[in-house]
Amino acid sequence: MALVMLCKDPESPNNGSPTLYYDDASKSYLLQGWRVLDEARLASIDVPDHETIVEFPARLLPLFPGAGDVPHTSAKQEQG
Repeated sequence: MALVMLCKDPESPNNGSPTLYYDDASKSYLLQGWRVLDEARLASIDVPDHETIVEFPARLLPLFPGAGDVPHTSAKQEQG
């Protein structure tokens, strides 16, 4: 398995998150984002115990790759 970093929020205050990854083994995406702790917001969503909700800013969406884009570098290489 290799995680491929696809995009990172360029305005992140600590340069670490939110970040979108691609897992080439499972052919799925992982989104690192801000933990949602606001109980009122969480209460309006039916979230099973084995799942979680993360938040990311709308400014990150334009950085998401297109459906046909193929990842080419691993997350470890990018984090260096």
